[in-house]
Amino acid sequence: MKILVTGGTGYIGSHTVVELQQQDYEVIIIDNLSNSRAEIANQIAKITGIKPTLEVFDLTDKQKTKAFFKKHHDLSGVIHFAASKAVGESVEKPLMYYANNLGSLINVLEGMIENDIQNFVFSSSCTVYGQPDVLPVSEEAPIKPAESPYGNTKQIAEEILKDTIKVSNVKAIALRYFNPIGAHESAEIGELPQGVPNNLVPYITQTAKGIRDFLRVWGDDYNTPDGTAVRDYIHVVDLAKAHVVAIRRMLENKMKNDFEVFNLGTGTGYSVLDVIKAFERVTGTKLNYKVMERREGDIEKVWADPTYSNTELGWKAEKGLDVMMDSAWKWELRYRKNLMK
Repeated sequence: MKILVTGGTGYIGSHTVVELQQQDYEVIIIDNLSNSRAEIANQIAKITGIKPTLEVFDLTDKQKTKAFFKKHHDLSGVIHFAASKAVGESVEKPLMYYANNLGSLINVLEGMIENDIQNFVFSSSCTVYGQPDVLPVSEEAPIKPAESPYGNTKQIAEEILKDTIKVSNVKAIALRYFNPIGAHESAEIGELPQGVPNNLVPYITQTAKGIRDFLRVWGDDYNTPDGTAVRDYIHVVDLAKAHVVAIRRMLENKMKNDFEVFNLGTGTGYSVLDVIKAFERVTGTKLNYKVMERREGDIEKVWADPTYSNTELGWKAEKGLDVMMDSAWKWELRYRKNLMK
């Protein structure tokens, strides 16, 4: 079984490639390396013993995408991660986000249809729910107006999928993630954004290592127990395993509908300060942080109701917050040590 993983040298993509290879899938990666590095393929090989095929090009290039699918018309499925993903940046650069996230999706779907490749797993997001009326959030929750262009690209992408499925042989599972953090237990791969991190945990680990002077906490006046924003943090390895479960569900013809949606979360909400305290407790390292004004596009609080994923998909998040923080710190330390060699 040959699976294409777009964005496969990225954070979630690389962890998913590892899980796929460990379940004996052959993996091909397409990545433009805009927020990752080609060496990740070597790091994956250190874990699995197999170096995945990596093709470096941009999926917004229609001709290159078309040529790829013509060459690899025997794919069993596609897992689509390739997208820009920073909420704040999307507010500042909306056109870049719409062009990249939707253009690449359309080109991939056209390539699949032309070559009769049917199985598509989409990297969606809990941002499609906006600020939910009811917590925890189930898959039945209404789709609210997006709080950011990034969130809107995920909403539009799901609409594109629904419309495409009606008139083609494509089937899709949209996995709506909550907040992935942590790193592989080997510390060979982890979250390494280019430049200043937009996400909380790499900002924490880089501050603890002295790379950042202090950690910015965006707002402490939210209607939450300690005033900081609350999220459902999920270990990236748990998240990666869900993609393998989803692709297997498709290949074994177990889907109930041609378009299915699953929330991927733990069901527990943690505040920013909860995460900071967990990091300090697990690592014994004190963090220097400052409270800033709220960041535009951020929502107040959200966490998942994972019941449907647990029962219907047969998947469950297993790793707790302490394991998430410990693995993220070990990855940061190993990465910086390797840089010194």
